[in-house]
Amino acid sequence: METIIDQDIVKMQALKRMKRNALALLGVAVLLFIIAIYFKIPMLQAFSEAAMVGGIADWFAVVALFRHPMGIPIWHTAIIPTKKNEIGENLGNFVSEEFLNREKLEIKLDEFNFATKASDWLSQEENANKFADVIALNIIPGVLKTIKDEDIKRFIQVQFKEKLEAINFGDWVALALEPLQKGNVKDQLLTNLLEVMSAELSDNKDLIRKKVKQSTPFLSFGLADKSISEGIFNGLQEFLDEAKNPESAVRIKIDEYISDFLNKVKNSEEMRIKINNLIVGFAGKKEVQDYINGIWDEIKLSITNDLEKGEESSIRKNISGLIQNFGNGLKEDSIMVDKINKFIKNDLLSVLLNNKKVIGDLISSTVKSWDGKEVSEKLELEIGKDLQYIRINGTLVGGFIGLIIYGVEWMYHYFVM
Repeated sequence: METIIDQDIVKMQALKRMKRNALALLGVAVLLFIIAIYFKIPMLQAFSEAAMVGGIADWFAVVALFRHPMGIPIWHTAIIPTKKNEIGENLGNFVSEEFLNREKLEIKLDEFNFATKASDWLSQEENANKFADVIALNIIPGVLKTIKDEDIKRFIQVQFKEKLEAINFGDWVALALEPLQKGNVKDQLLTNLLEVMSAELSDNKDLIRKKVKQSTPFLSFGLADKSISEGIFNGLQEFLDEAKNPESAVRIKIDEYISDFLNKVKNSEEMRIKINNLIVGFAGKKEVQDYINGIWDEIKLSITNDLEKGEESSIRKNISGLIQNFGNGLKEDSIMVDKINKFIKNDLLSVLLNNKKVIGDLISSTVKSWDGKEVSEKLELEIGKDLQYIRINGTLVGGFIGLIIYGVEWMYHYFVM
């Protein structure tokens, strides 16, 4: 793709070429003048004299627009750099008064039918891909580089905390535990839990002995270890076995405790507050905070890795598909097309027209802020090539006018004198 710098180089080369052509033509006029003087050719002398005058005069006029001719600060030269502020003021007024005109703009908008043309353009795969490339390859990476990870992580943490505090976990727990108070669900769950605990106790008998041995006095020489560990193991096992029996006192006591807890959760505001504080406090632990911070790191890494796939990027493909679907959907929705066109014609145009003075002032202040020499060089680069034709035409036209004047003078002397 050709860059702005490449385009400027091409324009500069074209400008220099046209300047050389105009100067060469002026050089030819000078050469013809010398020949006419030497060989005493009146007609050629008249032509070359007028051509030189025309060429030099137009060279002066063209150069005077952009700089002082030959560096001499002649009055009313270097017009663009010296009159930059006035040019900016006039340009701003011209745009705001002539271009930002409601009647003219409404006619153009009706003819253009923006929504239809936009839907046609977006529905084409090539254009959707171009749009997706801009978003996926420029906008998204630019946003990821601009935003600070610490700000995003802080935002996620704050949002997570606020959402968590807004949830009444006490009500959720009460609602979730309510079925336990009905039927034999609670008894079945409790029995299953006791079975698991009993099995775990049997599987960890050696661990209990080891822990007891580490806790008994060294002078017992291990004589009490076995008795103590067996006592603890057997006591716990008997407790669990008894608790498995729905009719046992232990089981009844456990049932009463669970029922009391469920009633408190369901009916006690204090208990619900404790549950909320417990969960919110857990969410504030460092391990949880580190996990939350890692969410953004994972998201960012996933986006970056996907975008590096180029045309195979899932994000790019999805964006392109969404753009095409939007374009196709818009083409088939005449109501939406009409709404978009009306919005642009009425609302957006009204905002534009209500701020036309601001737009004019913006253009004016922008031009005023430019460096005079830089503005002159930029304008010469854009229009200087075409202005060289003025020099060429001035040389040629001047020469022919010189011939006409010579012819009139000759006829006067020949017929009148």
